[in-house]
Amino acid sequence: MRLSAGERREAVVRAAFVEFAGRGYHGTSTEAIARRVGVSQPYLFRFFPTKHALFEAATDRCFQRLAQALGEAPATVEGMGRAYAELRADRDVTLMLLQAAATAASPGQDAFAARVRRGWLDLWDLAGERTGASPADLAALFAHGLPPAAAPHRTPIAAPASIPVPAAGGQPR
Repeated sequence: MRLSAGERREAVVRAAFVEFAGRGYHGTSTEAIARRVGVSQPYLFRFFPTKHALFEAATDRCFQRLAQALGEAPATVEGMGRAYAELRADRDVTLMLLQAAATAASPGQDAFAARVRRGWLDLWDLAGERTGASPADLAALFAHGLPPAAAPHRTPIAAPASIPVPAAGGQPR
């Protein structure tokens, strides 16, 4: 059975998601994505004019998956925390979030950085609207996937009284 154009586009985005998550923007070739889908590389460009447009679609998919998980979770911070933590346990989701953040921080990526910020703000708004949680509880949700009371206690590591700073020539001053 032949896939429709929409189904084929969806397959391309799913493959791009996995490839970009594992190898990053610069480490992923459009050939690898095409191979994963079973299409020719030029066929990818029927759906996406550039590799970056495909990376944007994969990033959007990651945020859509997170929004779906939060939208289907119980409307409590605890329920969303569990759903968020479960999805973040998916290696590809976590890696795609990291790859998106790294790319957004790269020079010349202001528009993409705004897109990533919008994705996080939309998730923040969704969780806040559904739970009525305070900003502190939302921050804990997104930082740990858990409400503050359930988050693991972390004892701060004391910094040494003085940290030797290398002088010219590599010797501590």
